[in-house]
Amino acid sequence: MTRPSNDSFLRALLKEPTAHTPVWLMRQAGRYLPEYRETRARAGSFMQLCKNPGLACEVTLQPLARYDLDAAILFSDILTVPDAMGLGLYFTDGEGPRFERPLREEWAIRDLAAPDPWNHLRYVMDAVAEIRRALNNSVPLIGFSGSPYTLACYMVEGGSSTDYRRIKGMLYDRPDLLHRILTVTADAVSAYLNAQIESGAQAVMIFDSWGGSLSAAAYQEFSLQYMRRIVSSLIKEKDGERVPAIVFTKGGGLWLESIAEVGCDAIGLDWTIDIGEARRRVGDKVALQGNIDPAVLFASPDKIAIEARKVLDSYGPGQTGHVFNLGHGISQFTPPDNVTALVEAVHQHSRLMRPHDR
Repeated sequence: MTRPSNDSFLRALLKEPTAHTPVWLMRQAGRYLPEYRETRARAGSFMQLCKNPGLACEVTLQPLARYDLDAAILFSDILTVPDAMGLGLYFTDGEGPRFERPLREEWAIRDLAAPDPWNHLRYVMDAVAEIRRALNNSVPLIGFSGSPYTLACYMVEGGSSTDYRRIKGMLYDRPDLLHRILTVTADAVSAYLNAQIESGAQAVMIFDSWGGSLSAAAYQEFSLQYMRRIVSSLIKEKDGERVPAIVFTKGGGLWLESIAEVGCDAIGLDWTIDIGEARRRVGDKVALQGNIDPAVLFASPDKIAIEARKVLDSYGPGQTGHVFNLGHGISQFTPPDNVTALVEAVHQHSRLMRPHDR
């Protein structure tokens, strides 16, 4: 199978030359777009939207119709995996995701089992396949999952948390139980991502949203080692093409060297670290993805362009190996036209930074 006609995203992840720095945005299909809000209203609820492959495809493609983005990302949610484990995911207005049956009892943790993605998460695979057909080989499709530790945070806390009291209590008091959760979840994520690849995802990303809340030692033991296990188990090639893997730990700037050793092709960076410094620290071992502050998109278009150029200039000459992105997900309050300013600035300035057209 040939690469997409615009393969700059895949080339950048593999540190191959590109004519411009590719750009996509975390949560690029979401509430800041009026067309997304209309589709979600038709779906009836967020989970009904996720579980309808046709509607998931529709919202995945919406930002590509508006913006000159270099990749599409599957529309889904990181909590589909624990939902398939039987924890009873639901959403309430103003509270975010919750679980009816959080992991609090030892027997429940011992009974936890990894779901079969082709059975319990078939709707995700159907969505991946439908999106690939709809993209018609124009840009690559990214699949994703939450990291084991991030998923465990929700599974133990019962929802989002500000102090991680329950899971950190388990981490220090009963690490055996947490390791049990993480082992099962790592197996589930590995199978889930490989099923996405088999269904058509051309790159995959692991979102470790809460790994940065850990101490240095705890991060190595309870987050990074499980992501290493997942990366080592991923399908590396499909239809004659490499399938790159990205690891993103929000708040993980202190541990870039360790993350670069897990076998991933790229590290996602949040906005708290200078991307040029990150590049110096990891060298040519991995590509880098990021990392403008999402709040920049509340500024005027000319200021947005200035900040985008700062990130590109900081990455430095020889733009090979850089995928431009936000340092975290786009805010629901972002003016849609400001995204146009960002994408255009990245493409224009990065082309000027190339010594010649390729």
